[in-house]
Amino acid sequence: MAHEARSAEEPGGRTSDGPRTGPPDGRQPLWRQRDFGIFWAAQTLSVLGDSFALIALPLLVLQATGSLARMGLLTAVGGAASVLAAVFAGTVVDRVDRRRLLIVCDLVRLVLYGVIPLVWLFGPQVWLLYVVLPLCEAVGMLFAVGYVTVVRGLVGTGQLTEANGRLNATAAAAGVLGPVGAGVVASWTGPAAAVGVDAASFGVSAACMLFVRFAARSGDDGTPTRRATLWQDLRVGIAFLRGHPVLRSLTALLFVFSFLTLGLNDLVIYHLKHDLGHDDGTVGTVMAVGALGTITGALLVARIRRRLGFGPTWTGAVAVCGLAFAGLGWAGEVPVVAALSAAFLACVGIAGTCSMSLRQEVTPEPLLGRVTSAFWTLQYAAAPIGAAVLTWAADRQGTTPVGLVAGGCCVLIAVAALFTPIRRSDPS
Repeated sequence: MAHEARSAEEPGGRTSDGPRTGPPDGRQPLWRQRDFGIFWAAQTLSVLGDSFALIALPLLVLQATGSLARMGLLTAVGGAASVLAAVFAGTVVDRVDRRRLLIVCDLVRLVLYGVIPLVWLFGPQVWLLYVVLPLCEAVGMLFAVGYVTVVRGLVGTGQLTEANGRLNATAAAAGVLGPVGAGVVASWTGPAAAVGVDAASFGVSAACMLFVRFAARSGDDGTPTRRATLWQDLRVGIAFLRGHPVLRSLTALLFVFSFLTLGLNDLVIYHLKHDLGHDDGTVGTVMAVGALGTITGALLVARIRRRLGFGPTWTGAVAVCGLAFAGLGWAGEVPVVAALSAAFLACVGIAGTCSMSLRQEVTPEPLLGRVTSAFWTLQYAAAPIGAAVLTWAADRQGTTPVGLVAGGCCVLIAVAALFTPIRRSDPS
């Protein structure tokens, strides 16, 4: 669950928030773009907090119940809420002021996640997690679709892969500190306090977004248009995906990939704590090392894609993901688990950045929200079921055979891609 700019002093263009630059043309390096820089910082802070919750919420469930299946159920419920929200997220994003939407999403998550540590002061209430997480995941899906649509407005099209890579790299850098911090906080004061850090990060992100100016949407001249129904909007996005050979193939293959991998995080946490007998601090450290892999992949993706082309980059990354996944259940030493997690996340970042950048490049601006929404709805439709099945099977059969089977299937996905238009170096 899938980033060219020009000087802010140049005249031309407008937004709903006031005048700003016209369409970016790439003459300024990304680090000199004021609006992109603020947006970049906001997302890094948000991911820093989110990485706390990534560790803390499963730990809360494991602490209270000791059950991997219950951890997987929480992941499945949250994933199902994301899929449901994805159905209408594109419609909302394409119709409302996107900056305001992003700010509201951050504030809602600030409140919802903030409730957890307050309630936990009076004792564990696991049921609350099954209420808060689905709501936060639904709001997060709205934010994620909006996030994808505004990046092109900030940087244009020529530097999308580079910008996406930089956003992902710094987000991953925050992800290095987050799991370590979450592990330390969870060890000292309990996982609930780590969720409180996540809540605070959304407040900071919302404050930063107040200072970002987004470019006007192309084709938005203020002329009233007939409002389509939710189903019609979703059909528009699906029709575009179906009509583009590469996006059609990517959607189908990522549907299977997401089914197999959404529960991986729970599997790693359970393997470290239950199979290998390590504490919360070790879990945080392993997740942090994994995030280093994401940084590496994000920094290299633009260079690799330029050299190899889209197809070889995407298929190679997915194949390595499968091999790393297959080895995780066999790993009996913490450094090996950490290295395989890093390899998996590096290649997930490479494949994900490639597919997202391609979708941003080939989709007309007025359709970007609906196409992104349809893409994610289809991609993650079965992922919650996959997370529940993966963790249920690992709870009964062990992490080793489950990891081997799921990883082998991921390798087969890469092989299947070689027989689709994805294999082309330049599929746009």
